[in-house]
Amino acid sequence: MRQIVISRGEDGQWVAECPSLPGCITQGRSREEAIENARDAVGQYIAALEEDKLPVRPETFDTLVVAV
Repeated sequence: MRQIVISRGEDGQWVAECPSLPGCITQGRSREEAIENARDAVGQYIAALEEDKLPVRPETFDTLVVAV
């Protein structure tokens, strides 16, 4: 299980980023599409790390959202 952060991009698309996997970012026209694309991106990212025999960083669930 991975945490993703979803926000509205400047172009109106929804951007999904996985903080525990640096550079694992995708987007979608809707939140639902961004979430589905994030599932695919996370799976492909981890598969690529495993294929290259690189360590997969553990999920820490330490993102905090604060509205100010």
